[in-house]
Parts: sequence; C-alpha cells; structure tokens
Amino acid sequence: MTNKPDFNNVFSPPDEVEAVVLDLQISPTGHIHLGHIAGHSSLSPLEVTGITKAFERGSGDGLLHLLTVKRASELLPPSLVFGYQLAHLFMRGLCAVPNLASQWDHVEIALPVLELQQRVVTAPPMVGAEYLDIPRLTMIWLDLQTAARTEIAATQGDVQAWLQCKHPSWNLIGRVCFHLAENKNHEQAPFAFLATYAAGVSQQSRVQYQPLRQALQEYAGAGNHDMLLRLLQPVNKAAEQSPWIKSLLDSGTLFHPIAWTPAKAHQFLRHIPIFESCGIVVRIPDWWQVRQPPRPQVKVNIGNSVAGLGLNAMLDFDVSLSLDGEEISLAEWKQLLTMSDGLVQLKGRWIELDRKKLESVLEHWKKVQRDAANGNISFIDGMRLLAGAAVEGKSEVALLPDAADWSNVVAGNGLQQALEGLRDPHNIADDLHLGDELQVQLRPYQKEGVRWLWLLNRLGLGGCLADDMGLGKTVQILALLLLAKREGDVKPHLLVLPTSLIGNWQSEITRFAPGLSILIAHPSAIPSEALNTLPAECLENVDVVITSYGSLIRLPWLLQTSWSLVVLDEAQAIKNPTAYQTKAAKALKSRVRFVLTGTPVENRLGDLWSLFDFICPGLLGSSKAFSLFIRRLAQDKQQGYAPLRNLVKPYILRRMKSDKRIIADLPDKTEVKTYCVLSRLQASLYGQAIATLVQQIDKVEGIARRGLVLAFLMRFKQICNHPSQWLGDEAYLENNSGKFVRLRELAQDIAARQEKVLVFTQFKEMTAPLAAFLQDIFGCAGLQLHGGIAVKTRKALVDKFQQETGPPFFVLSIKAGGTGLNLTAASHVIHFDRWWNPAVENQATDRAYRIGQKKNVLVHKFICRGTIEERIDTMIENKIGLSNDLLAGGGETLLTEMSNEALLKLVSLDINSTVAEEK
Repeated sequence: MTNKPDFNNVFSPPDEVEAVVLDLQISPTGHIHLGHIAGHSSLSPLEVTGITKAFERGSGDGLLHLLTVKRASELLPPSLVFGYQLAHLFMRGLCAVPNLASQWDHVEIALPVLELQQRVVTAPPMVGAEYLDIPRLTMIWLDLQTAARTEIAATQGDVQAWLQCKHPSWNLIGRVCFHLAENKNHEQAPFAFLATYAAGVSQQSRVQYQPLRQALQEYAGAGNHDMLLRLLQPVNKAAEQSPWIKSLLDSGTLFHPIAWTPAKAHQFLRHIPIFESCGIVVRIPDWWQVRQPPRPQVKVNIGNSVAGLGLNAMLDFDVSLSLDGEEISLAEWKQLLTMSDGLVQLKGRWIELDRKKLESVLEHWKKVQRDAANGNISFIDGMRLLAGAAVEGKSEVALLPDAADWSNVVAGNGLQQALEGLRDPHNIADDLHLGDELQVQLRPYQKEGVRWLWLLNRLGLGGCLADDMGLGKTVQILALLLLAKREGDVKPHLLVLPTSLIGNWQSEITRFAPGLSILIAHPSAIPSEALNTLPAECLENVDVVITSYGSLIRLPWLLQTSWSLVVLDEAQAIKNPTAYQTKAAKALKSRVRFVLTGTPVENRLGDLWSLFDFICPGLLGSSKAFSLFIRRLAQDKQQGYAPLRNLVKPYILRRMKSDKRIIADLPDKTEVKTYCVLSRLQASLYGQAIATLVQQIDKVEGIARRGLVLAFLMRFKQICNHPSQWLGDEAYLENNSGKFVRLRELAQDIAARQEKVLVFTQFKEMTAPLAAFLQDIFGCAGLQLHGGIAVKTRKALVDKFQQETGPPFFVLSIKAGGTGLNLTAASHVIHFDRWWNPAVENQATDRAYRIGQKKNVLVHKFICRGTIEERIDTMIENKIGLSNDLLAGGGETLLTEMSNEALLKLVSLDINSTVAEEK
C-alpha cells in the first residue's frame, strides 16, 4: 500500500461510492462534451442516465438538462457544476427578455462577457480547460440558444410550460425591476428607490418600464388575476427569503417611490443577490459591485524593493490602509472611526464601512508583519498571499474571516516588474542576441519563450515550458543553454529524458547548437561499468550532460553533482510522487530547475503538485496541505480555482497552436524525425538476422540473391516495428518494441490535447495491433483501413473520422490509405514505418495536409537508431546516390543491386546507439 494522494478525487465526500463519474470536457472548437472519469459519484443511476441522454442530443441540451438536477451544486462534480453555472447564466438572461413568450424563436441573448471572463478564471480543472476563452464560450452560448429554441418549439411555443418542465423555480420572470439611484438634493435621504415592470417594447426596440403600481391597475380587471400573480412571483419569492422586502410588500410601500437614508440603501444593496436569484432585474449606481463593494481595505505591499529573488529570498512587507489602491491618510482614518457602519462618504464617494471588521483585519496583518523575520516574509509565502492561495504557512492568514474582503495584497514595484514578465513574456524588455551560436532562426513566440526562461534563470526560479507539441520547446532550451554558456555559467547542466528521446536531443544539438559540448551519461554511449565510476574531471569541459530517468536511479554521481540548470523533458515522467525516478529527480542538486511538457498540467491536479514539487519545492505545500487547499477551492462558490491558477501562472508558459498569433507564425506543415531505440529483444533478433544474412549472402547469386535480400530487408523492417510481427506470436507487448514505447508517449500528448492522428504503416498485419494499442491510450476505439476492407466502406470510415466527436485515431496501410482520402480532421500524421520513398510518404501525409485543413499538421517519421532505418533516412536526407524518385516501388528492389560489403554495412546494427535500458 502507498500513501500517494489522489488529488483528482479530493472533491468527493467520504460516504460516496466508487463509480464512473460524469465529466465535462471542452473541445478545441469550443463545444462541450460529456466524458467519464474514475472517482466517486453522488448522482443516482437515473440522474446519470438523464444527463447522458441529454448530452447525446447535443451540448446545449445537456447543459440545460443540468438545471433539472436537484441540489446540482452539491451533487455534481466540479466540471458539471461549471456547466450548470453557464446554463443558469443563460437562463437568467433568457428569462429577463420582455415578451419572451412572443419572440422566443428569434430573440438573441446578449453575451455577459464580464461574468464569462470570471467563469474562465474560476473554472475547475477539467479536460480542455485550456481552451476556455470568450470566443469558445460564445460557441457554447450559441449552443445553449439553439437548444432552448428547439426545445421550446417542441412544446408548440409554450414558453411557460417549457420553463416549468425545466425546473419549478423557473418562470417568465425578469419583468419586475428594482431601481436605486442617488438623490443628491436630499441630504438626509440621498437615495431614491422605485419598483417598475417592463410594460412593453418601444419602436426603437427599447424596453419600456412603468411604475409597478401601474400593474395593479392594468391587471385589476376580471380574468387578469393570474397574470398579476405571475408578474409578482419573483417579488413574492424574494419576500420569502427576506423579511425586510416582505415588510415593504405587505405594507404596499414597494409600489411607490421611496426616499432612502444611506442605511436603507445599504440594506437594499446587500440583498441584491437574493433579488437576482429570484429573477428580479436590479438597476443600481455603477460604483457598487455586488462581489466587490467599494470599501476601505488593508493594503499589504510585498516586495517593493527586490535585490534578488529565488525560493529562499525574503521580501519586504508593508501594511497600510487604502481605498481603490489610493492610500488613506491618518486624518481620513480618524474620520472613518467617527462614522457609523454602512454606506458612508469618503474622498467624495460612497463606500461600505464595517469598522469592527476593518480594525480586526488591520490588527491581524500588523501582527503578521511583527511576526515576520525582520519585517520580511519568505518568497513562497509572499507568492501565496498575492494569489490568495491559502496553502500553508503564513498564507493561511487568508483563511481568517473577512481577510479576503477587507484586505488587498499587492506586489510592490520591484516584484511587480518581475511578475509582469513571468506572466506574459511579451512584457520582458531584454533583447537577447545569440548571433551564430544558435544555427536556426527563432520565431517571435520562441524568442519570447527564451526571454521568459532567461528571466526565470536570472531570478533563480524554476518553470514549466508547456508549449504545444511542435512549437519548438527543444530549440528554446538550446538557446537558453547557449546563453548560459556565453554568460559564463561554468557549472554543467543536466538534461533528463526518456531513453527514447536521447537520440532526438543529440541530433538537435548537433544540428542547431554545435557549440555545446555534451556527454551522454547512458549505456547506449558509455559502457555501464565505466559509467558507474565516471571521474569528476570528465565533466570539467562539458556544457551539458544528457541522461535518462532510469539512469538517475542507477548512477549515484548524478545526484551528488551540483548542477546549474536541470531540465526534465516529457516531465509527465515525474507525475507519480512515489515512483523511484520521481524521488531521484527531486533529489538532484541544482540552482534552477525547468520541466518540459506538451500536455496541459494546470488541469491535472496530481501532476501539477508533483511537477511543482520539483521546479518550485514548497510553493504548493506538502501533498497533505495541497489536498486540503484543493478541497477548500472546490467549496468556494465565488473564487473557485482562481487562487491556484494565479499562484502557478508565473511559472508556466503555455502557448497553443490554436492561438491566432501562433498560427500566423507557424508553417502549415512541420516534419520531425522521431528516433526510437530497440528493445533488447529487438536488438537480439536484429543481430541474429544479420548473422544469418552473412552466412547465406555469399552462397546465392542472381534472382536467388535478390529474393534473399528482399526477404531480409522485410525481416529487418518487421523487427524494427515489433518482434511479434516477425515472430508471428501475436503478443505485441509494449516494452518489446521501442516504436511502441515512443508511440505511447506521442499518443498520450495527442489524446491530452483532444487532437486526432493518422498512423500509416506499409504492413496490413500491423494495422490491428496498432489500433488495439492506441485504443488503450485514447480510451476508445479508432478506425482501420487496409486492402482487406471493402472499397464501398471507405467513405463511411472517412465521414466518421471527420466528425468532431468521431474516433481520435485512424490506422491505415499506406497502399490502401495513402491516396484519395480527405482526412483533415487530423492534425498529426505518424509514419510508423518508412516506405523509403519520399513521394509516397508525402502523398500519405497529404491526406491531412490538404485544402480544408485549418490546423498546423505535425508529421512524425519513426526511425530506429543504429539500424537500416536510420541509414536509409540519412541517404535520403543527404541525397547520396538517391533522389525522391530513385526508391519508387518501396525502395527494396534497388538495394538488391548493392555489393555484399555495402549491403552488410547498410543493415549493420550500432548496438551502442540503439538499445533501450532495462526497466
């Protein structure tokens, strides 16, 4: 048994039962889909079935159905609560439309942009949360509007019946409006109240409001009693919750204009949430914000002067009083102490005052300041306080009653300048010039990424570069390492990678940063015996040491060395806090730590904690403290998850290919070589095949020799794909194939991004094993196409794949699917094995990269290092004796003309560069 915290399930009360939980997912195109996650469920099977069927009809139908779930905010998981809140917001706008019953089929519900922006900030972790923005929320809003019209039409336009069917509390409401205005000519009663109702719409389509008392006259006639009750229903509902409004209603005062004292006006303002929840429209002066009323606050200023940062830095800490950021003088403070609580005027404006709460919060912050070391506060506590994230330590002061409402924590000038650059690299002024050191032209967003990394490095802070796959995380890190070398950072740097990526990084460094001296601390480059006892002087002239996660466990000197920069690629490898390689990575000694990942981490709480426990140890507290913190966020109806997002934002740089600025800066198609290492079984079979070929090649000539060579070329390809393809044992175990291991790493990133992929192979028999393997990764079935599938079914397969909710992957044989298909739903193409003919591969790639494709297409070409695959790729790349047309027909026929010596050199195995380490 382990004590690993399950942060993804911290929201569940202990009395719930294990089940498959419904989960909302935001698609890249801006639609909401229903998914499933493992966890605990409070919903009954009948409720689960109802929600599932509603979402099957459409996302708008599903969201509206959530309104029918009783105690939705208590029973639904956080992602569905988010959907419920969107639907509730829409219904509030819909029901506020005058004459809705007569114009439901063409009414346009205005988008509440400010409230939706708040929903983005407070949204819970959920699949696709990184796609939440106003354009995509607009799409969801339109889905809701379409669903509402369709459902109302099904009731023959009976809006009232539809609302009652949705929920008994919904009604044709919103026609009553409470107005509060300033009455500046009356010193004792400086406010005026009037209740009105929407009597109709003018020719200019403006709502015409009349005093509510006129409704009593309008509906006084016989037969109008029900209409009057319906009109006043929101008021009656409010009276049930508020004795104060009930007294106004019972006395009839509500139906007349009223002059109010500040105390009465304040009482009204505090009741606004009740009025709006009951469907009453409220019109008030713009200086009052319901969630953030104007009030004096304790201003806590952190980091006004910053000599240097880092996790161990101490920040200056100052406490004062302010109003809207402007400091309150001692004379003004004394003036406030003489005033009564409620609405008061200060600096010529109305504000809310509660002296007892304000004095209590002020005294508390002063105590925190006195208790701080020399009047300073730790960097970590300071960052938590700024984010409003009460994780543990001094940040727990945010849990004090009224602390958040009556205080305002801000970054001082020095700290603010640094945070502005970290939160948005566009604000970083440094113009870094690499000259010829980096032999590639960085794109604008990549230059911003390097500036961001360099700023973190200078500040002594860690970070997570989480750009989408294909945006060039590797080249940005190489630029950072070159800058560090130029600035005289003499300590070596450490790159920790999955074994499958060592070849990729080695190739990229050779190509783009040849000025970096590297040492590969891995058995593929240095024998294990020598690696275990590598002398320290071997690192003296090395800029970068490259190793694997597995080697961190096997080579103690990696943990004993003091590194300058440590970079973890594919950082999902340390998402499990209890894994040996995670513990080893976190034991590394370094000045600054960075991680690279192409998957969103902000929305996977367990991964997020473990990653930050590496890059910024202590920022998110202990695992136990973080778990409690997440529980509190889940229960916070106002701030939601905003404190967590604010806390981690400076240390995560995430750019997506869907960003219009990024799209404009990208080529339409990007091709990358994906190097794979052979498993020990693959290497053994490959070596045996070479030995057999050596024995037989000299014994045959002519056609027999050609047949022998072709047979062995096919055998080498099959072994590189998977031993089971050559052995015919149908086992297809993942760890027996380096290509399968790399395919999982790629597919997991693609699945996390909700993107689609085409996988091409030249072998019909490989399509089924690949499809089964990918089904396990994506969690759903995909599609297959090969020569054995009837031609008449091809269109149906293509149509299914092209649907947004269609299968996420399509495995195709290159002969059957390499031409004639339109598969633009895919943004990734994987050539699992090579045809050795660029023209044929390009034709297959063009199934996705063609007219109608609106996304950047990323093409991955799998190559087993140290094998015939790498040598053929080098020949094609360098055009040594080959051209795009030279290998037509698959390429094998031409290779049969090679001499025995040239052929054996071509197929030979470089064991030091290809064999994966043991798990």
